[in-house]
Amino acid sequence: MRLDKFLADMNLGSRKEVKAYIKKGLVRVNQQIIKQDKYQVDEQNDQVYFDDELVVYQKYFYYLMNKPQGVISATVDDFEETVLDLFSDEDYREDLFPIGRLDKNTEGLLVISNDGALAHRLLSPKKHVPKQYYVEVSGLLTKQDEQACLNQLKIDGGEICLPAQLQILSTDEQTLTSSALLTLHEGKFHQVKRMMQALGKEVAYLKRVRMGQLFLDEQLPLGAYRPLTADELMLLQQTED
Repeated sequence: MRLDKFLADMNLGSRKEVKAYIKKGLVRVNQQIIKQDKYQVDEQNDQVYFDDELVVYQKYFYYLMNKPQGVISATVDDFEETVLDLFSDEDYREDLFPIGRLDKNTEGLLVISNDGALAHRLLSPKKHVPKQYYVEVSGLLTKQDEQACLNQLKIDGGEICLPAQLQILSTDEQTLTSSALLTLHEGKFHQVKRMMQALGKEVAYLKRVRMGQLFLDEQLPLGAYRPLTADELMLLQQTED
């Protein structure tokens, strides 16, 4: 790999900026000052120092975000705040993207990465990776609703949903509201809201709490993010069927 690409990939500056750093003699490879930006480095074995600090090469980045309402699951938008706008300058990378989408007003678990292969595996319709949501609705959920979700519920437009698991958590006959966990194995447009509408209910609050075997870190504040731990990344990669 070219030395300037190595440094730019590690967010030490733009390609133009790191070329200038190299020419100034700020970069060492295996204790030797290198002033040629085209110099080839072995990113796995060579030791690269920038301004006397060791730079460890990392190809892929994985973050867990607790997405807040009012933010869209996109990389860039001219009018709306995106999930990448929540990243600090230090962590932001142009190649990061959200794996899957959450509606603007849906909260919860969102994985953000630059690993396209992992994204493909997690989002492939053939994999049926489970995604679990906590939902609050107006209306009283019933055992019949649970069975309807298991029996491939038909939603608006005549679409048939794959069997889904609805677990009722609470019902309140005074306020006529309910809460539940809904586990889906596909990702139709606005699917949770459309399924609840088909059951005669309206979604008041929606939060994704699980993707595959990865659960939302409830200690992570809304709008915050952190790198996935090694164990969490392993759990996420185990979602392949």
